[in-house]
Amino acid sequence: MPAPKFSILIVNWNGMAVLPRCLEALANQISRDFEIILFDNGSKDHSLEFVAEKYPEITVLTSRRNIGFAAANNLAAKQAKGEWLALLNNDAFPDKFWLDILDEATRAYPDTAMFASCLLMAGHPDRIDGTGDAVHASGAVWNRQHRHPAAQADKEVIEVFAPQGAAGLYRRAAFEAAGGFDEDFFSYHEDIDLAFRLRLQGEHCLYLPDALVYHEGSHTTGKGSNFAVVFGHRNWVWCWVQNMPGWLFWRYLPEHLLANLFFIVFISLKGQPWAIFRAKWHALLGLPRAFRKRRLRQTGRTATPRQIHQALERGFLEPYIQGIRARRALKALTRNGAG
Repeated sequence: MPAPKFSILIVNWNGMAVLPRCLEALANQISRDFEIILFDNGSKDHSLEFVAEKYPEITVLTSRRNIGFAAANNLAAKQAKGEWLALLNNDAFPDKFWLDILDEATRAYPDTAMFASCLLMAGHPDRIDGTGDAVHASGAVWNRQHRHPAAQADKEVIEVFAPQGAAGLYRRAAFEAAGGFDEDFFSYHEDIDLAFRLRLQGEHCLYLPDALVYHEGSHTTGKGSNFAVVFGHRNWVWCWVQNMPGWLFWRYLPEHLLANLFFIVFISLKGQPWAIFRAKWHALLGLPRAFRKRRLRQTGRTATPRQIHQALERGFLEPYIQGIRARRALKALTRNGAG
């Protein structure tokens, strides 16, 4: 039996509230040239029993404890047979043409190693969850066009810095050459770190406007939770230190430090001082290891700092403007009853 073109990797942890809808969306795909590999991170909510009963054809890998998103995907990728790895969160529900669109894109752009889907908010599908990820020179990251009206989503295939890990496509050979996800990250920013490493090797990412996925978002860890703050803001520092190449590191170090200081104050005032200080403390403790990784990555890169510079967002106030826009959009959604 020939190997499938796509291996869809799903990491699950107590996802019974969303996993059935995710798997149903995959069962309804027009394209059938795929396999599903589900890695369960020690669920206690009968997820495994549900999959075994309803979808016995799915390859299931298990861990007795939660080993994190990064390590789980790496283990799932080792079992993959497909030429392409399609990462899909358990709270992401692809349109039935999703794999068809991805398949067409891999043929139309054979030199591209990463593809980003158009994610819409599952609970409010006339709003965008993200059209790929943007990375600022300071290290700040945001979902492009987050919470904008869906009608405003980019209509053309364009280059973006990275796919969102909730529904990203990676050429398996490139994924393996980059070493997969950095398991020290556990969860959060591991997709940005992977995309950055691939870009250092000269790879690019294209956003596909017709590859629609409806994403609930932060189902497992909770948006803005202490877990999200600790791991997200710790990993943000490591990602920037390990990947920002050459003179860009020194050029944007002041902006990186300023952004860290801003978020320490901002998140503390929001009522989570313990979480943000823990994040930055652990980031500092991990810097020696991060600098060792940096030496390896920068020694082996093929992209020039100028090429990376062109792919970054660079407006000094842009990270803060993005935050203001996202909060205003959230208030508007709340007023309209979307929550």
